Amino acid sequence: MNFISVLSCLSLLLAAAVAQAPKPCVSPALMNGGLTVMAGNGLLMSTGTITYDAFGQRMRVRNYGFSGNQTFGVDQLMLFNQKVYYEIDWKKLSCKKKALDTSFIPMHVPSDAKLMGQVFMGSSSSFGMGVLVNTWYGDLPHNGTYMTVFSEIGCIPMTYTSYTPESGWITISTFNWVLGNTNPMDYSPPFFCAKSKLEETERPDTFFTALKSLAEKTKKEE
Repeated sequence: MNFISVLSCLSLLLAAAVAQAPKPCVSPALMNGGLTVMAGNGLLMSTGTITYDAFGQRMRVRNYGFSGNQTFGVDQLMLFNQKVYYEIDWKKLSCKKKALDTSFIPMHVPSDAKLMGQVFMGSSSSFGMGVLVNTWYGDLPHNGTYMTVFSEIGCIPMTYTSYTPESGWITISTFNWVLGNTNPMDYSPPFFCAKSKLEETERPDTFFTALKSLAEKTKKEE
């Protein structure tokens, strides 16, 4: 086989690979990064950090922001494998334990998600000028919908937008992701959470409604 034939075969293989439609993917198992949250029709905005452990099915979100003219700080430990999450108040050294709906975990593209499209964020004119991303959408429990963007390479989460009748619109953007976790204690509830009892609610919170509801309650308390 001559050199021209080899190049032709490689070209065909690359064309076939590019022609394949993107498939739902799973993010790296251990990650930490930053996030911003916008909810309440733009009245609530915050920024913070997020750590994620797929092996233990755990997530820690620390958020600081403002709603109206009030500032707030929230700290949540989400234990998907136990279907519970903790609202941690460091000012009062108190902790609330609540039910967590685990039907949607935002660190992967659900298998039933539908592909909306594939685009370059930035530019594809030269190497390093853009990122190839896939946009997915689907349904959430309780008549909700979502749209999410993941990078084609690495399956790195970038943005989430969701709507439910209870929580309205919520947009979450993530950035500065680093693979790995540096602090295993992020996934352990503080000592003052040991006596917390599971609160009874009509419906378990989802990842999205938990972020919004805690911020709203913190604002009211202040």
